[in-house]
Amino acid sequence: QVQLVESGGGLVQAGGSLRLSCEASGRSFSSYAMGWFRQAPGKERDIVAAVSWNGGNAYYADSVKGRFTLSKDNAKNTAYLQLNSLKPEDPAVYYCAARREPSMATMWGYYDDWGQGTQVPVST
Repeated sequence: QVQLVESGGGLVQAGGSLRLSCEASGRSFSSYAMGWFRQAPGKERDIVAAVSWNGGNAYYADSVKGRFTLSKDNAKNTAYLQLNSLKPEDPAVYYCAARREPSMATMWGYYDDWGQGTQVPVST
């Protein structure tokens, strides 16, 4: 099992940037795919981005494509989500997740370990 802790959330203005971190502990996640999801109040948890174990394959939701970037530093056991050009529709609790497989997935049910989430509010 991998323990995941997100950090980096906080209030940001529309158009601004933020970098979320997801630090893994318990065991190495170098062979695991990673994903970031978000959930706004009253809405379902949706995929934001996902990456395969070595970063060779990546997926981005259409709503964030070109603005968000997921990266995975296996040496540091940390994954990052860079959020640029934030929009009023981006506020949510953002969760990182680890999938105990090398290939990425876009459905939350395929992920095995989850962080506690970090809040990203956006002011307009």
